[in-house]
Amino acid sequence: MSVITRKSVFIPMMAFMLIGCSAANEAVNTAASAASSEAASSSAAQSTSQAVKSALEPAANIADAPSGEYEDLAGHAYIAMSYDHQGYARPILRWGDFDASVTVDSENPENSSLEVVIDAASIDSGVERFDQHLVSADFFDVENHPEITFESTQMSQIVQGRGKVTGDLTIKGITKPVTMDVTLNKVGKHFQNGQDIFGISAKTMLRRDDFGVGKYDIVGQEVEVQIEVEFLKVE
Repeated sequence: MSVITRKSVFIPMMAFMLIGCSAANEAVNTAASAASSEAASSSAAQSTSQAVKSALEPAANIADAPSGEYEDLAGHAYIAMSYDHQGYARPILRWGDFDASVTVDSENPENSSLEVVIDAASIDSGVERFDQHLVSADFFDVENHPEITFESTQMSQIVQGRGKVTGDLTIKGITKPVTMDVTLNKVGKHFQNGQDIFGISAKTMLRRDDFGVGKYDIVGQEVEVQIEVEFLKVE
């Protein structure tokens, strides 16, 4: 006759519980892995679907904008730049006061032109003391060079919704050619007054030292310029 002790019962029960926990953990891990794979597949499928949809959507066409003069829409025009600050951050500066105008030739878009005049003193870093340094002779020297200008010399492929605009950029009296990558976002009518309107996004890379504002080598010389402008037709 065998004797059943508390110990002889406890050990098999512990073994059973451990085996059960291990199996449960394995089941949970398997389920989590399956869920993760399913989520990844779903995300990939969604990304592919969005890419296909974007490819099928017709690009904005500048030829749909009536020929004539267009000016930047107040409150909907932005010029900003960013640069590397000793590897710690990329500060963002912007100019708050500028005029941009486009002469659109819808039949021959490559003959269109762009002019921009920036009030150099309107630079805004969000830090007043830094702004005072930026407008000094160390950088933009606005007392002697109050304006920054850009005049286009060539436009290409804008009819496909994306293209390049090349022109002469002048900062501190130094003029150099600059090419911007431009996306024509939309051509349409203003939702309030019905005037013709179109919007663009553009970006380019500059070097500070090319334009006489390269002081302090501990700060990156390369500057990324980002432009967002809505242009309204002048009646």
